[in-house]
Parts: sequence; structure tokens; C-alpha cells
Amino acid sequence: MPHGPADRSRRDRAHGFTLIEALVAIAILAVVAVLAWRATDALTGSDTAVSAESRRWQDLDAVLARMEADMREALPRVTEASGYLRTDAGFAAVGRVAAAAPGWAAARDAAGNTVLAFSRAGPAAPDEPGAGGQRVGYRLQGDRLEVLYWPQLDDAPGTEPATYTLMHGIRRFQVLQLTRTGAWSPSWPITGDSAIPRGVRIEITQADGSVIERILALR
Repeated sequence: MPHGPADRSRRDRAHGFTLIEALVAIAILAVVAVLAWRATDALTGSDTAVSAESRRWQDLDAVLARMEADMREALPRVTEASGYLRTDAGFAAVGRVAAAAPGWAAARDAAGNTVLAFSRAGPAAPDEPGAGGQRVGYRLQGDRLEVLYWPQLDDAPGTEPATYTLMHGIRRFQVLQLTRTGAWSPSWPITGDSAIPRGVRIEITQADGSVIERILALR
């Protein structure tokens, strides 16, 4: 039976797409590809943000653990070591103090952040902990939380501490000392109290405003 032009047209449509149908399919595939890319990018961005946040909290926990380890080894020994002198702006790191440095010295700088220095025991001091110890300090410089290590308890005149940055992105650093009456004091030593406070409360405010607090019993 002969086939006319209409039959050939129907066969052609059965074996392929028209140009319009192909363009519509391509457009649909493009939209699906864009949506898939956005979903993948969102997942990748979320994973990166979670990883960064996790690292930030791990770093902060390591900093607090380091401070706790130093503070629990604090000694009431009085030395003629480099330390801090009171200035119009608060306590400032200097070379050699004019008078004997207390076992624990805490004050506020001009911005109201704690500047802390104390003597801590060292590993090579079985009979006298202070003999193998050193002078340690903590302070906030800009947005950097720093630790300061003097070479030894009794430094030579003009000796400067080695300074290391522990963490960036810190807005405020506070260390409050527990007195024998149970009050929290921003400065130390206090007349009539011990050389080392009974405990401390460490408060670190991060750049996003979140506050981390840790309370340590020292005696």
C-alpha cells in the first residue's frame, strides 16, 4: 500500500525531537544543573562554616587548658623578676620592677582588660618549686590574646619576656580573683589576703559577642 507525505511526517516525529522540543529539554536540564550546583555549594559552604566554627572552639579550649595548667602551678614566691608596673593607664609590662614582684599580680589596662602575671613552678624543682619555675603573663593586645614567658624567676636587668599569640578575634579578656570573703576582685594582691587567690574566674569575650567563662579553684 503506498504511503503519502502525511505518513512520512508521522514516522519522522516518532524517531526524533523537533527543534523546539530539543531546546525545551536543554533549558530544563540547565535549570536542573543550576539547582544542583546551588545545593552542592550550600552544602560545601555549610561544611566549611561548621569546620571553621569547630576549629575556633577547639583553639579556645586549648587556650583555656593552657591557662589552667599554668595557674594551677602558681607559686606564692616573691621574686625580683621582670613584671608589671602601675601606670596612669593601668599595669604595663616593663623590664625589671623596682620592688619585688608579687606571686600573683592582676590589674586592668586602659581598655579594662586584665593584665596578669604570676610565678609558676617548673619541672626541675623537687625540693623548691620556685627554683625551677618562671614568670608567666597573659594579656590582650588589640584582638590578640597573648602569653608572656620570662626566662626565669630572677631575670637580669632589662630582660624582656618572650611573647606568643594564643588566639585572634578576642574582644575582651577578664580574670577575676576569689578573695577569702568570697568576693570576686579584678585586682591582686589584696591587703590581708594570701599571695595566691583561692580561685579565679576567666572570662573571654569573642568577636561575635559570645562569652566563655571558666572557674578554677587554686587553693
